[in-house]
Amino acid sequence: MTTLRTWGGAVALFEALAYAIGILTMATVLSPGDTSGWDAGRKLAFVMQNKGLFQAWMLVVYILGGIGIAVLSVALHARLKARAPDLMAVATGLGLVWAGLVVASGMVANIGLDTVSALQADFPERAATAWIAIGAVQNGLGGGIEIVGGLWVFLVSLASLRTRALPRALDVLGLLVGTAGLLSAIPSLGDLSAVFGLAQIPWFAWLGTWSLRQAD
Repeated sequence: MTTLRTWGGAVALFEALAYAIGILTMATVLSPGDTSGWDAGRKLAFVMQNKGLFQAWMLVVYILGGIGIAVLSVALHARLKARAPDLMAVATGLGLVWAGLVVASGMVANIGLDTVSALQADFPERAATAWIAIGAVQNGLGGGIEIVGGLWVFLVSLASLRTRALPRALDVLGLLVGTAGLLSAIPSLGDLSAVFGLAQIPWFAWLGTWSLRQAD
């Protein structure tokens, strides 16, 4: 159990770091600036110019990040299942589903970029169209709507709040983070997916720090 708690704490800190680095990277070196006048071909050209960095970004934030969510889901289940078995059974199932969606999103983007890259030289218009389609699938799997991840964070925090397994303030933060993810499913509130992503950084960091201290 101690080993699992240690892994859970370490993974939570990794998630916080990956999210922070990912957001910072997207806001700086992977940000093309104002793209209001760009067509699909120009947007794809920018991605191709930064292909290696883009794929590394997807690897860390989505593929490794999704695997980390699976590990953290199991660790939290082990900590909370005795006091809230039914709630954690649902929460952990959702956490593992979310982990799978996030990993799949990263794989679709990275493999899709290789496919588009092979098309671009001879069929630039097809490549641009393909990249739009790939982007829609990738975004639908892991980022456009955060209802699955939001529900996982919300239910874990609710289970902990009822059983006092984690710090109360951390649970309250988790409920707020989860609510932002859930509300992102409403079309007019889609921007809350970004709030969900940002707010997870302090939640993961706090959860990881506290878990590692408890494992000592």
